[in-house]
Amino acid sequence: MATHALKTGTPKTPKTPEAPAPGDSYVQSFARGLQVIRSFSESAPRQTLSEVAAASGLTRAGARRILLTLQTLGYVVTDGKLFTLTPRILDLGFAYLSSMPIWNRAEPVMEALVQQVQESCSAAVLDATDIVYVMRVPTKKIMHISLGVGSRLPAYCTSLGRLLLADLEDNEVRARLEASSIEPLTKHTVTDIDALMAKVAQARRQHWCLVNQELEEGLISVAAPIVNKQGRMVAALNISGQANRTSAKVMQETMLPALIDAAKKVSLLL
Repeated sequence: MATHALKTGTPKTPKTPEAPAPGDSYVQSFARGLQVIRSFSESAPRQTLSEVAAASGLTRAGARRILLTLQTLGYVVTDGKLFTLTPRILDLGFAYLSSMPIWNRAEPVMEALVQQVQESCSAAVLDATDIVYVMRVPTKKIMHISLGVGSRLPAYCTSLGRLLLADLEDNEVRARLEASSIEPLTKHTVTDIDALMAKVAQARRQHWCLVNQELEEGLISVAAPIVNKQGRMVAALNISGQANRTSAKVMQETMLPALIDAAKKVSLLL
């Protein structure tokens, strides 16, 4: 796999959109607080004040005020030098998952699919240029990337991402691709935007998407849509396997029908 942040197992940090001017509809201090929280990651779980300030683009004084506020609220602890997030920070993500009880009901469907195909299954939603995992049922570790609920991957090179992009209008797809940090993660990765637009269009036509070793060497994944009553895609389901064990052709012929059936069952839960 090419040298990249993904190789270390650290979820890619999403691009932060350009902040609007402070006003009645934009609370700058709150936005800066979120920047501080996002500065912590697998590669930087414990940071000094200076490191937090540099990672979040704030002054030391500004970062200090936010860190002390988070500490007072129980979201951060410090030993006097290094700051660390506490488990309470999970409350912020759990608020989303608990507001979408479908994922608890979808888990048995995903578990049954995993038992049937003997490959890992994931569900994800689209967030700007990334996909965010909302449910995972693994079989065995098949990726160098460590993934869990809340992990992010770029949409342009993943089956889940391309399929979710396919639900958007072409101009919006292109805008999101142009806003992405596109790079060749493997020798197979498609990086040309026009070629990616064609891949997304193909996924739109066939209502599923297969990506062969573009995110990581040896990794093949195929995705199917989860749609609401209005027929709009709200999430996607995928299965992933190793190319040396299951070829793309075999995955499409033997596993895709089961995946589509599982995605339809989850859609009915909406």
